[in-house]
Amino acid sequence: MATIACSGGKVVVPSARPALVIGVLASCGLAVSLMQTLVVPLLPQFPRLLSASPATVAWLVTATLVAGAVCAPVLGRLGDMYGKRRMLLVALAMVTAGSALGAVAPGVGVLIAARALQGAALGVVALGISIMRDLLPPDRVGSGIALMSSSLGIGGAVSLPITGLVAQHASWRWLFAGAAVVGAAQFFLVRAVVRESPQRSGGRFDLPGAVGLALALVCVLLAISKGAEWGWGSTRVLGLLAAAVVLFALWSRLELRVRSPLVDLRVSARPTVLWTNVASVLIGFAMFAGFLVTTQVLQAPQASGYGFGLSLVAAGVVLLPIGAAMTIFSPVSASVSRRRGARTTLVLGTCVLAVGNVAMATLPGSIPLIMAASTVTAIGAALAYSALPLLIMDAVPSTETAAANSLNTLMRMLGTSSCSAVVAAVTTGLVTSVNGQLLPSSTAYTVVFLSAAAAAVVGAVLAAVTPRTRAPGSATPDLVPAGAQA
Repeated sequence: MATIACSGGKVVVPSARPALVIGVLASCGLAVSLMQTLVVPLLPQFPRLLSASPATVAWLVTATLVAGAVCAPVLGRLGDMYGKRRMLLVALAMVTAGSALGAVAPGVGVLIAARALQGAALGVVALGISIMRDLLPPDRVGSGIALMSSSLGIGGAVSLPITGLVAQHASWRWLFAGAAVVGAAQFFLVRAVVRESPQRSGGRFDLPGAVGLALALVCVLLAISKGAEWGWGSTRVLGLLAAAVVLFALWSRLELRVRSPLVDLRVSARPTVLWTNVASVLIGFAMFAGFLVTTQVLQAPQASGYGFGLSLVAAGVVLLPIGAAMTIFSPVSASVSRRRGARTTLVLGTCVLAVGNVAMATLPGSIPLIMAASTVTAIGAALAYSALPLLIMDAVPSTETAAANSLNTLMRMLGTSSCSAVVAAVTTGLVTSVNGQLLPSSTAYTVVFLSAAAAAVVGAVLAAVTPRTRAPGSATPDLVPAGAQA
């Protein structure tokens, strides 16, 4: 007999095919990773391929980043109001349209617009997690959310060698065409397999709040992503940061006055939500350092003293164990969270993440050691990333899970964006000459990995002092067996 769950006063029958629902939704998370890494292998070649300057080509990454930051909270709030599955389908449709447009783009301008449409993918993970909470049986929620949350890292590890292989042997347009096929397939899979969540918060959409948050985020992310190019002390960067401070202050004042705000700041100010979101920024930083820098170390020439001279595809193959480790340890994370609480899982994950980054900071001298250290980092990331949405959902009303998870996803993205900026600043500031070519020095990579380890340690401390919202082993909120209700 199917378990009956009570949610928001309504009787909800969990999905009869939980494994299939989990698989379909988690595959959507893999698509997010694909959109993030799609152009990475070709960034050095795009100026020649598109007859554009390197500064213009950089917008192929920046546009996706900024659009994703804006789409995530908006789609999350709309999902809480009008249906999470509906908004998930909207996001997948935007991703598919952007990918198809990119495949036929006549120039760099249209390609940047296509990448902006692909940025809608960032809202997919938060919506998927919230759907799982509403539809899965209580005993499957934790493992489903763990896999969905870790899918970002799993996809990043798997998609890089695939995109690198296509980039080496075929036109770059095939990358976008393939992404369009994947997006369309996931759209129809979600439509066929996943039913709509019964949860609705109602209310009117906070358009002024959405515009205000979008403007503030654009200012922050442009400053972070373009700081190395424009100069951290330049008028443009300082002006953007100052504008962001003013806009966030005005936006916060507005959100506190609106009856149905885009982001409920009173809920977000709860200690569990607040400190979990702050920790998410640090964890995003600590996790992304390995993905961003390890491939550079593997591809650096052996004459550098630390590199291995591998091709992009070979470097991606070396890092495939990262995806396997995250897949294996996602259910482990769910088990630990169920027995000891999500806070314990988060502390454990951040500590393991710190150990992995310290090991990488020594710049291991063999590929097996690199693989071992990066796998340890991946295990820590799987544990930590899987615990974050559980902590958030324990502390927010069931009618606000999509918006709250979208905000948490945004915090992780701010961490990865900050990591990119730090890596760019350090690797261009600490260089060495190798056969007449300027390359990042070994000290640069050591500084990056030690910074990531420090971020993980601070994240562990914040997680340790975050108040526990409920006892370990208790059922997921609003998803308790029938008969347990009074």
